[in-house]
Amino acid sequence: MRATVWCSGACGGRKAGDRTAGAGMKNAELVVALDVPAVDKVGAVCDGLPGEVLWYKVGLELFAAAGPRAIEPLRERNKQVFLDLKLHDIPRTVERAVRAAAAHGVGLLTVHAAGGRAMIEAAVSAARQAGGNRPHIVAVTVLTSLDAVELERIGWPGDPADAVRRLAELAIGAGADGLVCSPREAAGLRARFGTDVLLITPGIRLPEGEAGDQKRIGTPADAVRAGATHLVVGRPILDAPDPAAAARAVLADMAAAAAG
Repeated sequence: MRATVWCSGACGGRKAGDRTAGAGMKNAELVVALDVPAVDKVGAVCDGLPGEVLWYKVGLELFAAAGPRAIEPLRERNKQVFLDLKLHDIPRTVERAVRAAAAHGVGLLTVHAAGGRAMIEAAVSAARQAGGNRPHIVAVTVLTSLDAVELERIGWPGDPADAVRRLAELAIGAGADGLVCSPREAAGLRARFGTDVLLITPGIRLPEGEAGDQKRIGTPADAVRAGATHLVVGRPILDAPDPAAAARAVLADMAAAAAG
């Protein structure tokens, strides 16, 4: 059960070497965020979810606990890896970090768009040097935990959507393969950048779900209709009484939206 929408070659269950950005319309993917504290829990999470779930996100908590070992259970199960480290440092440091990450066969890797053009260009250059097995560099625009009030506190007054657009223009201009944004901004970015840009949307909640610490959220159907290529869902699945049923509910909502 997969939702056919805008998606480049980083979608689907192909081997990493088969990914080619700008491959046209493919299937939107559910990405399960592995919000777990230790690598020994990863295999059980994967084995307990539907086989249609091909993508898993390794974030800061798990990577800080286990390092590259966090990726091994996913590779053993032929799953695709979204390494969400949100790199944000001087260009040379980020370039070397991307090169190191590429050696682990990850499919998607995040940098912060606010790191600037030179940093993003360095990340993209390092990724491309990995050849056909390269990670796609996706730039985080504005965290979904931030709203207008929080943005003003850090010196970015105005509508979050405006900040997202500015950072998106910077990142795509610097060669990034895609963007991380909330479901609320996805439609505007899809209209602006067309079909060749990956759009990764965290902040996904089912209609009856709680927002938690997320401020700019949307349902799976919202994200699919807006043109997202990858929908990141963590706690609403992992913390559910029946995680497999929760994952199937997300997939069903995605499929219903794609069917119109």
